[in-house]
Amino acid sequence: MLMDRECICKIRDIYRNIAAFEALLQRQLQLNINEAMLLCVVSERENISSGEIAEEMNLTPSNASKVIASLEKKSLIKRKTCKDDKRCMRFSITKAGKELLSHFTCDSLQLPETLQSLTTK
Repeated sequence: MLMDRECICKIRDIYRNIAAFEALLQRQLQLNINEAMLLCVVSERENISSGEIAEEMNLTPSNASKVIASLEKKSLIKRKTCKDDKRCMRFSITKAGKELLSHFTCDSLQLPETLQSLTTK
């Protein structure tokens, strides 16, 4: 099955817009796109495990661990050891993380037009 050129060009444009959006996130909030998405995931699912985070974000456990560590260093998420198994870690958003997340609006971040059409309800 061959993909038509128009389809792949549209996908290229989406990737370009996502890259532009990530640069904007970095400038305005000092977060990369994976950090922003992980913060969103943890805000939606309190006490989530690193494995669940990796699965939710479609990241390898190693990559998820790096993003988790970055957000912990910025004090945006915190870890808690499970009561029954001290090897088990669960993550939740901090007050600072909630505050930063409150700035995540498509309007305030000036979402590129191509992405606006995909995110409007």
